[in-house]
Amino acid sequence: MKIVVLMKQTPDTAQLSASMDGLQLMAGGPRIINPWDEYAIEEGLKLREAHGGSVTLLCLGDPAAAEALKRGLAMGADEAVLLSDPAFDGGDTLATARALAAAIRKLGDVDLVIAGRSSIDGGNHATAVQTAALLDVPQLSYVAAITAVDPAAQTITVERAIDTGRQTVSSRLPAVMSVVKEINEPRYPSFMQIRKAAKKEIPVWGPAELGLDAGQVGAAGSQVSWPVVELPPARDAQVEIIGGTPDEAAKTLVDRLLAEKII
Repeated sequence: MKIVVLMKQTPDTAQLSASMDGLQLMAGGPRIINPWDEYAIEEGLKLREAHGGSVTLLCLGDPAAAEALKRGLAMGADEAVLLSDPAFDGGDTLATARALAAAIRKLGDVDLVIAGRSSIDGGNHATAVQTAALLDVPQLSYVAAITAVDPAAQTITVERAIDTGRQTVSSRLPAVMSVVKEINEPRYPSFMQIRKAAKKEIPVWGPAELGLDAGQVGAAGSQVSWPVVELPPARDAQVEIIGGTPDEAAKTLVDRLLAEKII
């Protein structure tokens, strides 16, 4: 199977603290692989191990995103491609999906595209869906397990995690699939794998290599923009501890919620 895993370098939200707010983190804080994407990489590796083939990582970002790709290579991916060019800056999810879809077409004969559920910075849940639409292939979202794959017949069956439980869905391949963390436990690369990945050359493609005009990507190709991003205003909060027996505390709490018109 020829598998492409979509990944992104995101701020390390574990570093949020009293001295590091969200804007500071976005502007220049430490970066990591988007945590959801680690599950996508792991599932791609498991499919390759079971059915043969290759796993290619695909990331759109600035040159520093190559470090995230090297982490994915250290996990065991075969190759990686970075989409990086000033023309990509400021793109919304659709402009990003347009570049990713063009890169997938350039790679050619891809059987399955795997992505994480969403990114922890934007949290739009839209890029994988839009990529599938632009490629005109089925899209399987919130996948918690792959129950059957037949590369020869070009079919796949998965379990989707939905609000009411699990839903079993079958699809033809090629397809785009986004996964949730219940699907696996990502592996840790060894020291030797990290050293080997550090030496790998990662090709960088811009709009020209993808056959796209600069007006189709980045801010120029977007329908959504963020002129200003700011923190919400701080709010004063008061904490009140309700004492008494559980029944008394419950009655007091309900009375207070009714008084404040919360319920």
